[in-house]
Amino acid sequence: MKTRIIYILLNILSFSFVFSQEGKHHTDMISKKEKKSALSKKNVQFNPNTVNYDVTYHKLELKVNPSVRNISGKVTTTYTALSNMNTITFDLVSQMVVSSVKQNNVNLSFIQNANKELVITLPNTQLAGTSASVEITYAGIPPSTGHVFFTTHNSSPIFFTLSESFGDREWWPCKQDMRDKIDSIDLYITAPSQYVAVGNGVELAAPVISGSDKTTHFHHNYPIPAYLVSVSVTNYSTFNQTGGTAPNTYPIINYVFPEHLNLAQNNLGQVPSFLTFFESLLGVYPYSNEKYGNAEVTESGMEHPTVSFISNYNRYMMEHEMAHQWFGDKITCATWNDIWLNEGFATFMDELLIEHYDGNAAGISNRTSLINHITSQPNGAVYLTDAEALDEDRIFDGRLSYNKGAMVLNMLRLKLGETPFLLGLKNYINDPNLIYKTAGTPDFKAHMEAVYGSSLTDFFNDWIYNQGYPVYTIKAQNMAAGQVKVLVSQTQSHASVNYFEMRLPLQFTGAGGQVYNTFVNNTVNNESFTVNVPFTITGVRFDPEKHIISRNNTATLGLGNVDFEKDQIEIYPNPVSNILTVDHVTPIDKVTMTNMVGQAIPVHFINKNQIDFSKFSPGVYLLQVHTQNSTKTLKIIKK
Repeated sequence: MKTRIIYILLNILSFSFVFSQEGKHHTDMISKKEKKSALSKKNVQFNPNTVNYDVTYHKLELKVNPSVRNISGKVTTTYTALSNMNTITFDLVSQMVVSSVKQNNVNLSFIQNANKELVITLPNTQLAGTSASVEITYAGIPPSTGHVFFTTHNSSPIFFTLSESFGDREWWPCKQDMRDKIDSIDLYITAPSQYVAVGNGVELAAPVISGSDKTTHFHHNYPIPAYLVSVSVTNYSTFNQTGGTAPNTYPIINYVFPEHLNLAQNNLGQVPSFLTFFESLLGVYPYSNEKYGNAEVTESGMEHPTVSFISNYNRYMMEHEMAHQWFGDKITCATWNDIWLNEGFATFMDELLIEHYDGNAAGISNRTSLINHITSQPNGAVYLTDAEALDEDRIFDGRLSYNKGAMVLNMLRLKLGETPFLLGLKNYINDPNLIYKTAGTPDFKAHMEAVYGSSLTDFFNDWIYNQGYPVYTIKAQNMAAGQVKVLVSQTQSHASVNYFEMRLPLQFTGAGGQVYNTFVNNTVNNESFTVNVPFTITGVRFDPEKHIISRNNTATLGLGNVDFEKDQIEIYPNPVSNILTVDHVTPIDKVTMTNMVGQAIPVHFINKNQIDFSKFSPGVYLLQVHTQNSTKTLKIIKK
């Protein structure tokens, strides 16, 4: 979600994407910068003392001078009590010193405690379901923890904020809980008149000049979590573009350092076409009633709704932050455990854009780099444990939250097929129960299962919740004319997964240069398949276009040396709708079957090797095939 990238890189002059240099690194540098300087590990996700109210509106009136490290302000918050309340608590660091709190112009008692809280005593018990407002006046020098910046560019001062994931309380009193999105906000930013202010939303009127100061008003009328509220002030130059397709267009406003104006105009030229591409897959840009924009800052990057903060004009940064307007802003991960719903999805959208603009070879190169990075260590899950979700280094781990998350989505695309997958993705990001709210991994899984027509529990358990990756051994042998026997075996890099079930791409080649691509649906170890190939094969390749998270795989042509097991059982199709075929070498003594809760299911053969599945309910079944030498258990999916 945050594309917090504290970029130590210089502005990249070229707009091209060099995969040989950036394969793993382009996400790696993004994640390293998105994790906010990582000076400390936080010990809180949500403050339990703030769960008794719902924030509906904030009015922030801020006064800053980018050359002086100090913030003064007044924040008016409208909220609804979720239970009877005698006090209301906001998140705020002690360095931001509160001078007064008022309700209906009456001063209220308050304390700032050692837990980075502002606790306000209400004049009377506020009943559940009622609404009220409080006005907090404060000022102070924000801590230097990588969330609030007073620095310079080309000797010009700049002030900007990057609040993800726990930094909003370091510059304004808020409810630091991404699950409670603010319905709307107004930002009034007062700064010396020579500077330009940037914030979420749109300017409703021209800035107001009073003496040597200028006040700029932004209004944002979409739900937004506190950590995505953002401000920047410096001597920006601006230029505009147009996004969308007529008549449904919206402004793109770019705020850039004057010394980089020509560079920005050149490198931001493709921003409208990138937006159009994302809209073709995901639907209309989520904030089309307001604006999209880019604001240059000196370090990092962040997908604030309606305006991405970027620290250079590298294409990857720009498209990554843009993708976050859907994945991270329109729908925000409900907890940091689910950070892949923001970062993995934005990284996957980068992959789709690479394929679209740069071609298939560039996509293969990018996926190769992602896989190499993911499998550089044998462990690591996409989904975070509760302990990991308190550690910003782990939250913004480029290998897992970004790259593995993205490649799992790519494998889901392979498993479901391009059209169903993209439909499920679009349905998810436009779900009326989720848009401008938060979502967890089960919400996304439900949309994928809806288009797939079957359970994806095993897939999510293997690839999202558990750790590691498979190592495949593929053996192939010419059999009868036009047929190839394939044996698939697998080991796992981590003990949390017994077996990675996956649809596997194979490529067969012939002596005359023929190429035949196909897939096998691998569900168990040492599984054999009979593949119809229209020529005698002389070579076999596993995953030639790099779609599968795996490492150190081998694919060999047996040429009579493959030792296929005597009791090898082959079943197809799987998933099955009506008739399941069971091919076998040696005689079968009996076949039994259970469902996933262990209940016996009668097996009805319609001939010697075909089982009628037409009357079974959709789900997963375990088929036990008994021969003289062994019993094999095969997992069957009924569609």
